[in-house]
Amino acid sequence: MNKTHFLFIILPFLLISCLKTDKQEEPVSGKTNTISIIIDDQLWYGEVGDSIRNKFASPVLGLTQEEPLFTINQYPAKLLEGFVTDSRSIIVVKKSAVDKFEITHNKSLPHNTFRIYGKSVDDIICSIELNSAQIIKMIRDAEIKKIQEDNSASLLNPAIIKNKFHIDIQIPTGYEYMLHKKNFIWLKKDIISGNTSLLIYQIPLHNFKTRGNVVGNIIKMRDSIGYYIKGREPKTRMITGEAYAPYFSNTALDGKEAFETKGTWELKNDFMAGPFINYAIVDPVYNRILVIEGFCYSPSNQERDLMFDLEAIIKSVKIDKR
Repeated sequence: MNKTHFLFIILPFLLISCLKTDKQEEPVSGKTNTISIIIDDQLWYGEVGDSIRNKFASPVLGLTQEEPLFTINQYPAKLLEGFVTDSRSIIVVKKSAVDKFEITHNKSLPHNTFRIYGKSVDDIICSIELNSAQIIKMIRDAEIKKIQEDNSASLLNPAIIKNKFHIDIQIPTGYEYMLHKKNFIWLKKDIISGNTSLLIYQIPLHNFKTRGNVVGNIIKMRDSIGYYIKGREPKTRMITGEAYAPYFSNTALDGKEAFETKGTWELKNDFMAGPFINYAIVDPVYNRILVIEGFCYSPSNQERDLMFDLEAIIKSVKIDKR
């Protein structure tokens, strides 16, 4: 066999090897809010699997239909951990000679891998209970960061919002101005079977009580703004859903005290409804309550990911410093 024949034989194998290497270095493009769980079937279909599902597939608060916090794909532990690259978040659960909880971050893929090892079923369940809140926060933060990076590729011109509200906020192209008043803006984007909306408005700080019944104040504020959001039929306007009380929590946004409210909206005297997420930011520098709200109408699409996209937009806000 001469050298030329040898090169023809070996060249296809070299090309295949290069292609495999390139494929392994491709960035992860997994779906939003999807996690891979690497775990033996015996553990997955027992108490350990129940504990994982209770923590990571619990219902999302504030939606009109029940949807899990994360979509879970389970893989047997005999698979190589590095093989599962279709998700930005991987949780490895298995029995081991030592109890261990470990977090590793791969920047080249990129993804977070969480390893939960335990000497017994009880030890594994205990570790899941202790560490699930941290895992959930890290996964959600990573998902929001990915959405914001994707949005930054094509953004709406920020001039109108910046001049009116003294803020920078990354709103992707596709949103259009529906209503533009002195202290109020409504933007909307049409999707295949519905729409998503963003509201930005402000009220004087002295008109909003930050102590006492804050939830009641937010509902009253939302319902007053709802006069701007009307249906096609006469005498219809948006109000806070009356069937269930909204979910409320204290938080911070751009380093400022804020109130997060999640719930459902509905059109009075109509049948349209959907979820909303509202952030009321206490901004003493500009002597105001700055409100940024996202809501959607999507009777046939998943609301979870639509609302998560809106949350990522809201959390990109940066308030100007005087």
